[in-house]
Amino acid sequence: MKNIAVLMGGYSHEWEISLKSGAVIAQNLDSNLYKIYPVAILIDGWYYKNDAGTRYDIDKNDFSLSIDAKKITFDCCYNTIHGTPGEDGKLQALLELLNIPQTSCDSYQSALTFNKRDCIAVLKPWNITTGNHMYINQGDTIDEEIIARNIGLPCFVKANRSGSSFGVSKVYKVEEINAALETAFEVDDEIIIESFLDGVEVSVGAYQIGDKIKVLLPTEIVSENDFFDYEAKYQGKSKEITPARIKDENTKAVQQTTRRIHQVLKLKGLARADFIFHKGIPHFIEINTNPGMSKESIVPQQITASGLILKKVLTEIIENTIKYHIT
Repeated sequence: MKNIAVLMGGYSHEWEISLKSGAVIAQNLDSNLYKIYPVAILIDGWYYKNDAGTRYDIDKNDFSLSIDAKKITFDCCYNTIHGTPGEDGKLQALLELLNIPQTSCDSYQSALTFNKRDCIAVLKPWNITTGNHMYINQGDTIDEEIIARNIGLPCFVKANRSGSSFGVSKVYKVEEINAALETAFEVDDEIIIESFLDGVEVSVGAYQIGDKIKVLLPTEIVSENDFFDYEAKYQGKSKEITPARIKDENTKAVQQTTRRIHQVLKLKGLARADFIFHKGIPHFIEINTNPGMSKESIVPQQITASGLILKKVLTEIIENTIKYHIT
């Protein structure tokens, strides 16, 4: 029986969401195949708690546990941390150095995809269609009129390295830009300003097994709020319709674009790409390489709608990660 650590938590605003994702993963792993250790990676420590609530700290020297004088090492880590250090490449780099397989992208790809503007810059030469963007770092001179003229209104102001819509605002007027920038700077010192795209928003999950990229059915997102913000994502303020109510050719187009993104970026594990169909073309927004897996999340819905079983998908991912791990 293989020892599997389910990594959850993180140091960002998303840590509580990640704990929910980790709980779903742990509940759906095959206990006939795996000994499951939910491991919290939090600011106050890295640890596993048994059913009695006893805490056992992770030894960061080799990412092991010591329980009742017995040393436990892991055959694989299922990484479901949202934000730093598990989605931006830092934890991946540590596990790579320790030669421990983990299910998310490798350290470079994780750092790249977590940085929205760098990811977009890499994908554009590969003919992945996106909106228009401007970039601002904290301390830069800001001219709201130039932003409005170059990007147009309405537009989105986003923290560059964040998820779950933390630090995101939709701006309608020039005089609203500064407040939106302040909101984003509370989350990150880098900001991306993105043009508004009018159209149907869809999200597409995918994962790679061997040399085959399995793309799930797309989900249409209909937010009750002004956009797909935190409330819409996690507090029931949206309708998530799977499969999306789009033409078959549009489903094929967005699935093919998702597959191409996985190929170009050399992703592994389960990821979810977000798009807006604008003028009939899927425009790439961002990709989440450790997507939410809580009961409210999109990917579990897509797995079910695609005729798959979550437990079997997780087993496929873990076994594929171990099989193709480069030592």
